[in-house]
Amino acid sequence: MSESFGDAYLDIETTGLSPESCPITVIGIHICRPEQAEEFIQLVGDDITSESLLNALAGVGTIYTYNGARFDLPYIKRRLGVDLLAEGFNHCDLMNHCHRHGLYGGLKKVEPLLGIKRILPEVNGYEAVRLWWRFINDLDQTALTTLLEYNKEDTQNLKIIRHRLIIGTIPDTDMV
Repeated sequence: MSESFGDAYLDIETTGLSPESCPITVIGIHICRPEQAEEFIQLVGDDITSESLLNALAGVGTIYTYNGARFDLPYIKRRLGVDLLAEGFNHCDLMNHCHRHGLYGGLKKVEPLLGIKRILPEVNGYEAVRLWWRFINDLDQTALTTLLEYNKEDTQNLKIIRHRLIIGTIPDTDMV
């Protein structure tokens, strides 16, 4: 880990809930480093490796997720053999901050309670799995594009949630 200590908003997509039998299909990482332009990285399919993930997170100090303590980070550890906490990253699970503010449920339930609108409101975790299989089985590029946009929207909305609940400001990404 480098010394610039930026923030990363991370979200994964998978083909199911079991890390033993269900691969990670997409890792989306929205990176905000001090005095640098924001960056968005997506690792997809066979490009998802421990090395590519750690390279993408270079210069990051804190990783923000939603339910990541119970899902994303353990899933990554099980599938890729990378314990991001042991690698020296700090982790903040925004779901816990939502709970402290009386906001319960999954990300898609909490977003409207915070006034966050989605560009793809019809896509959810179940649909994300279907989109992946349409891409794999039918070579449907539109399905992959939709899945990647959905994943990107998740990571951007994590930043908005953090700013609204922890920092108390509205970030530029609200305008997206």
